[in-house]
Amino acid sequence: MTQSNYSPSLQGNPMSATGSQYPNGNPNSTYNPGSNIAAMNRDPRIQVMQYNEDTYILRENVCVHWEAPFTYLLFGNKGALLIDTGATPETAYYPLRTTVDAIVTRWSQMRGKKKVPLTVVLTSGEDIAQNQGLGQFAGRPDTTLAPRPLAEIKQFYKLSASWPSGAGKIDLGDRVLDVIPTPGAHKDGVTFYDPYTDFLYTGDLLYPGKINISNDKDYVASLARLKEWKDKHPVKWVMGGHIEMQFVPGKAYPRFATYKPYERLLQMEPQVIDEALTYAQEVVGKQMALVRPDFILLNGVSPDQKTPVFPAGVPNINAPRPF
Repeated sequence: MTQSNYSPSLQGNPMSATGSQYPNGNPNSTYNPGSNIAAMNRDPRIQVMQYNEDTYILRENVCVHWEAPFTYLLFGNKGALLIDTGATPETAYYPLRTTVDAIVTRWSQMRGKKKVPLTVVLTSGEDIAQNQGLGQFAGRPDTTLAPRPLAEIKQFYKLSASWPSGAGKIDLGDRVLDVIPTPGAHKDGVTFYDPYTDFLYTGDLLYPGKINISNDKDYVASLARLKEWKDKHPVKWVMGGHIEMQFVPGKAYPRFATYKPYERLLQMEPQVIDEALTYAQEVVGKQMALVRPDFILLNGVSPDQKTPVFPAGVPNINAPRPF
């Protein structure tokens, strides 16, 4: 299919069922655009969005680290949970603990709580874009840190005898999250399901970006497990750890880009699990990149791998140039 410049009349991704003019993002949004010259960026080092009174979405500035990972802070009646810790250890550049402490203090004041124990977990201890801020919480009072070695992770979630088919629990007090082992992108991958928001926090397993598969058979099995979970539980959105896709279908930003003005939305519809499972089965045993409108599967190839094969039936659109 020949390429064409982006046209609003095409409504972004016409295959979307949302009915929105820009179903995969808003090209006019200024949220986390970054900067062509990272050193000149003056946006907050960590951007914070309050989803509801007990759920916060935090994002590392793309000019602090090009992957701009997301972390999630959830509150229950007896404690708080931080999912993932970002890509930068230095507090001067990435003040994660300071930001989390400020949110916890504010939340505690609103709820009349004197003490809120914090648990810090990772969707993968292997993923350096999600685990670098963990050390900022070392020695923090009333804080439990999830371990990083796989054997200790299994013990931490009480899954030593049932990994990866079992499921663990994290009880925050009237907000109990399920812990679902999902290796494949990383051997220690974990997905968290929050029935309070009906979110699946999937980290590197499934997100709007270039998904690097480390073990294709494990990856397929994990997606099958998530599909089975999704079919039995209400899932509103799949919330990954990064955004690399543009709002036009099938196009991703290159690695190390610090200016991403036309990002796809973070949240993904739950049906994306079925789609990912279908196409993950196609790449098993093959070294290839497979492009889909909302993600790209990379199996046994470089994260910079490109392919001339564009998905059939999906318009091949170039986003407007940001310069």
